[in-house]
Amino acid sequence: MTISGAEAGTSEAASTTSSPIPSGFDGLGLSPEILKAVVDTGYTTPTPIQAQGIPIVLERRDLIGIAQTGTGKTASFTLPMIEMLARGRAKARMPRALVLEPTRELADQVAESFNRYSKYSKLSHALLIGGVSMDDQTRKLDRGVDVLIATPGRLLDHFERGRLMLSQVNILVIDEADRMLDMGFIPDVERICKLLPFTRQTLFYSATMPPEIQRLTDQFLHNPTRVEVSRPATTAANITQELVEIPANDWAKREALRRLIREAEPTLNNAIVFCNRKRDVDVVAKSLTKHGFDAAPIHGDLDQSLRTKTLDRFRAGELKILVASDVAARGLDVPAVSHIFNFDVPIHADDYVHRIGRTGRAGRSGKAFMLASSRD
Repeated sequence: MTISGAEAGTSEAASTTSSPIPSGFDGLGLSPEILKAVVDTGYTTPTPIQAQGIPIVLERRDLIGIAQTGTGKTASFTLPMIEMLARGRAKARMPRALVLEPTRELADQVAESFNRYSKYSKLSHALLIGGVSMDDQTRKLDRGVDVLIATPGRLLDHFERGRLMLSQVNILVIDEADRMLDMGFIPDVERICKLLPFTRQTLFYSATMPPEIQRLTDQFLHNPTRVEVSRPATTAANITQELVEIPANDWAKREALRRLIREAEPTLNNAIVFCNRKRDVDVVAKSLTKHGFDAAPIHGDLDQSLRTKTLDRFRAGELKILVASDVAARGLDVPAVSHIFNFDVPIHADDYVHRIGRTGRAGRSGKAFMLASSRD
């Protein structure tokens, strides 16, 4: 069983690893306490990015991880981070490590991973995300935390109010960097990088490397080692993909979706339906519910507590169908999604890869359907 998650040198200077992959976690340089926490979760075999990346991180080298979600990258940085932080102590308002995530859901999943693997280590963390009381977060910061897991905007909010000092951060993780670019967070990320000590270690993860992201790594990483576990914009071989041609009208489209879900029901464990626009997420979820399906919407305009509750229900198997916008596409860590339905054709190829990557995780098979009309 493998862990599946929920990422100034130049590109020429970056080396590529080709080291053999150990069969278990015990050869990666992790302490008995961390290995015990891994065993407790039931995982026995590291994924390629864990096997190749963890030893590099433990050597305190900068790393560029080219990895899609579902490859186990969250554990590839949380495990060695816990190892390196075990010898030291947090001071008030002065965290020792920082993980930047583009969305609240991703940040929350990293926090869950940190809890899971640090259970035998006396380390603390704070989750700095929007939609949650700043006062509660400030109280945690005042007590002192080892690791900050944050979205860029909320982190800068705390910094600008003088509630946080970044002078002791010696490990920086920038995860889902291409998603940061899509969401307009790169200026914030650049500003945060400049606030941190020059001597820090930087771990940088992205599914793709567009020019703007490459520029960021050239500027802020020092002689990084590059670990690439799958080609950018490629889909997993264990996902069956089907294109379904439909008439060019909204009613026929919703009817086609319902028919596909009914036909899939004998093998459907749970499913995610993706729409391009937030308003369509609400319309499709309402339509499915009206026709007797167990469905609920999730997108960026919904209240954070409702989004968290909906995701928790979906993860627990209490909700069968999640209707989502692309904000949920990257990093949504639900181990056993059996079906993906693209109600809308995604605008970018990378978005398609990330959407259907919610199924077929950790070696399981999955099915993905895309509805398309002549307009598409």
